[in-house]
Amino acid sequence: MDHQPANLLLPSSPRTFGFFINGKVVEAGSRPYFERRSPGHGVAVTRIPKCTKDDLDLAVAAARRAFEDGRWSRIPSVERASVLLRAAQIIRRRAEEIALWETLENGKPISQARAEVDGCAGIFEYAAGAARALHGDAFNNLGDRLFGLVTREPIGVVGLITPWNFPFLILCERVPFILAAGCTIVAKPSEVTSATTLILAEVLTEAGLPAGCYNVVTGSGSTIGQAMTEHMDIDMLSFTGSTSVGRRCVQAATGNFKKLGLELGGKNPQIVFADADLEDAADGVAFGIGFNTGQCCVSGSRLIVERSVARAFEEMVAAKFAKIEVGDPLDPGTQVGAITTAAQNDTIMSYIEKGRAEGARLVCGGDQLDFGRGQYIAPTLFGDVTGDMSIARDEIFGPVLSIMPFDTVEEAIAIANDTVYGLAASVWTKNIDKALTVTRRVRAGRFWVNTTLAGGPELPLGGFKQSGWGREAGIYGVEEYTQIKSVHIELGKREPWVS
Repeated sequence: MDHQPANLLLPSSPRTFGFFINGKVVEAGSRPYFERRSPGHGVAVTRIPKCTKDDLDLAVAAARRAFEDGRWSRIPSVERASVLLRAAQIIRRRAEEIALWETLENGKPISQARAEVDGCAGIFEYAAGAARALHGDAFNNLGDRLFGLVTREPIGVVGLITPWNFPFLILCERVPFILAAGCTIVAKPSEVTSATTLILAEVLTEAGLPAGCYNVVTGSGSTIGQAMTEHMDIDMLSFTGSTSVGRRCVQAATGNFKKLGLELGGKNPQIVFADADLEDAADGVAFGIGFNTGQCCVSGSRLIVERSVARAFEEMVAAKFAKIEVGDPLDPGTQVGAITTAAQNDTIMSYIEKGRAEGARLVCGGDQLDFGRGQYIAPTLFGDVTGDMSIARDEIFGPVLSIMPFDTVEEAIAIANDTVYGLAASVWTKNIDKALTVTRRVRAGRFWVNTTLAGGPELPLGGFKQSGWGREAGIYGVEEYTQIKSVHIELGKREPWVS
């Protein structure tokens, strides 16, 4: 394919953004900037302010005022739903613009970015319905003199830290549910992919969200992110990222015992039985590791294949890899784009070298691709992988797939569960007994049968083990940002205690 960049879509100069507090854009002033260069083209595309802890304090104070005065937390749910529905309409109207900035900063294929933005509008629409469906319970079983209610109340100010791999999608898997619950937000995007988080501020303001309910503070994780985890006036923190940083969030949150929602790392198995539709499975496996350039916490990076078909299936997957279109993210035909950061590019290549050094057999890929600009890695497949190898145990976060054979259902389950992670898994088989057995016994928060990376906002997201705490999306995703209150109502006059 033609790897020349779509020059007409590249900005002639980087766009300078301000951050967003209390319904207003705040210019950087004397603050320094991050300059973001497109990972697919090597040209500067955005300039993002490096905020300070004082900026964070102002944002949290704005969110606190907005929450406490009830401008959002105490209005009828139908009014909250109306704002979310208008936001969905605006996202669709601005979809091409949002997708372009997503691709320029992240390096993902433009076709993928467009699909994600459309899906994000759908998430807002779902959350609007969930806002109106949120409810408590009544207890009419306490005798004639006592009536009980359980109410759900918004938890308060939510700090939201999002990663660079799905800047807009992960943001939209959180924000509408947090708002549906009646909470207010202080968001901190990754410093390398901040544009679409700031654009969402424009969207929500136009949709009618009151000032102070959505604030964005940009900056590094070590400065702003750490300060958010420690902040005494943030009631809950939602963090998506690595397990190592999630562990630091747990430690920092003890200051005010803030609630945590954590979606962390994954080393996700794809189990393929000999009775599967192998052609379909091979395509699904290639998609599962190639989507978003493998920079996906739920990507299927461990391929566990029944031994009788392992070598034949390896050849099928390698053939699929050879046909994947890698190249310019702005080309609509590209399937695998650029690696988002130079540091991540180096990490992926270091794991490819570890795979070779530890004795795995390189089946295909393993190369740094040179298109004259940008960071690209060929989809890579390793065979003869054992469970003690680094490429089988560590989250690589790139297009690197390891094959391990099995002989029995029990062995497949054991290999799948032999990890500290438990985020996602897939199984490919035509046998319903095998499918259900594996689904019930593999420890993972999301599971796919004869598909992968499929779904919508109706089902919750989250992990087992060291892949995180809590759930996002679905009605569970609204409930996650509420707290429960038990109310006891005496009917009539209570019995005197002192006569």
